Amino acid sequence: MQTTTLLIDQFGSFLGKHSERLQVKVKNELVAEAPLLTLENVLILSNGVSLSTDALRLCAENGIPVHCLSSRGEPYAALYAAGLSGTVQTRRAQYAAYTDARGAMLAAGFAVGKIQNQAQLLKYIAKNRKAKDDDCYAALRAAATKVEAHIKEVQTWSSANQDLNSETRRAELLSVEGRAAQAYWEGIRQVVPPALNWPGREGRGATDPFNAALNYGYGVLYGQVERAIILAGLDPYAGFIHVDRPGKPSLVLDLIEEFRAPVVDRALLGLLGQGVALKQDAEGRLEMETRRLLAERVLERIEESSERYEGKRQKLRWILQSQARHVASFLRGERATYQPFKAGW
Repeated sequence: MQTTTLLIDQFGSFLGKHSERLQVKVKNELVAEAPLLTLENVLILSNGVSLSTDALRLCAENGIPVHCLSSRGEPYAALYAAGLSGTVQTRRAQYAAYTDARGAMLAAGFAVGKIQNQAQLLKYIAKNRKAKDDDCYAALRAAATKVEAHIKEVQTWSSANQDLNSETRRAELLSVEGRAAQAYWEGIRQVVPPALNWPGREGRGATDPFNAALNYGYGVLYGQVERAIILAGLDPYAGFIHVDRPGKPSLVLDLIEEFRAPVVDRALLGLLGQGVALKQDAEGRLEMETRRLLAERVLERIEESSERYEGKRQKLRWILQSQARHVASFLRGERATYQPFKAGW
């Protein structure tokens, strides 16, 4: 597999350049390198990493973002080329859409994408258990049906054809999403190993291994979604479902919803199915070995896995970027509707 993401996970690492390559050294010993020709991201997973301005400039000139992730999977910095700020036309259309029907249509599209892909993953998991565990198969299929039922609620919400400039309207949509998510996670419970003592879905700050792994995986995915949005010329901080707050990339949090289940949830469940242990330290943080493995599997899913999309098989990386561009073209009035990505099963 070509190196499209350079992972830096050792304390004391130094990122520098050599000719048309990026190199990672620890105590002057070369531990990793990647040619610029195939590189698309640099992902820093550890503290104590330094980098040269030559390496930074090389990344900027070649459109390669540098993402920094905390030990709990929280993105805390991203470095992009200074001129990578999108078109004025796209961003003006994006800001204006919040106060007209386009914003509500996009919000509904993101919600439908999230819900349908949660149901699709449950069906995929069920398919693999049909022959060996009838009870689990039945429970997963029932959960998928329960999740899918909420799509009609979103469509009814969207048919009101109003703007999003109302907390009540947003709360109604979030309520539907929340009820669908509750049914989804109850279905996922069927396949989480009992030894993990999973208390149910918890977000930031969770210390149980399954939630910690989910949160970390979402942090890795976050950087890929942010990159797609910026390359599409959109403002990552002006979303339609998530509330606008200083420093909160609302549009990233909107678009990521379509990809959480088919990318991160599926990758993590695959690891657990292979018997991989989720190792943690005394404070409930994932150990570096586990964090690196999770990052590798999430990125591998994006780079290597393909789905049926717009009439042909496409890599998830291409689909993600295409969806971000579809958002932009819809906002500019070049598309009549926004169709969310639907994963197969």
